[in-house]
Amino acid sequence: MGEPFRRRIYNVATFRAAMNDACEHMDEFRAAHRDGRVDRAFSERIMLAVTQVNACRYCNYAHSRVALRAGVSLEELAALATGDFRQAPPEQLVALLFAQHYAETRGHPDAEAWQHVVEAYGQDAARDVMAHIRMITMANLLGNTLDAFLSRLRLRPAANSSLGQELGVLLGAVVLAPVAMVRARVAQQS
Repeated sequence: MGEPFRRRIYNVATFRAAMNDACEHMDEFRAAHRDGRVDRAFSERIMLAVTQVNACRYCNYAHSRVALRAGVSLEELAALATGDFRQAPPEQLVALLFAQHYAETRGHPDAEAWQHVVEAYGQDAARDVMAHIRMITMANLLGNTLDAFLSRLRLRPAANSSLGQELGVLLGAVVLAPVAMVRARVAQQS
């Protein structure tokens, strides 16, 4: 029958919590892209640091391609894929290590680790780093949930999951997430 699916995924409750978090931080997501404190190559390194831990194949493929276009070398991409940040610009190391730590602790990093990010980049750029981490974490877990569903169809279900949970998350991402984002935006403008 093969190995069971083991990557981290959402269930309906954790997806709902992630959606609430995304709605609460929507303005920070927009500012992170608009304000330019984190350039494209830096952003992609952050995304790949988180993706390496969460092992989302879709995000790895997409962000590796974007990273190459942003000037990240093939050698550095290969290193990032193994969690090796030695080829990254030294001034980005604090953010990359924090991104990895955030993913490894399942979104519960040490306060001291976060403080290092704030000290290294300042409050605004640190908030931008966190926005990128939150975005890619959500994408990683959605991609992994899709893969868990596909693995279930191949008779290798994810442990501690069910067809209903996987379908609930995937349908929620397609149907409910856009509605929640619009409602959050309207509420913020009021």
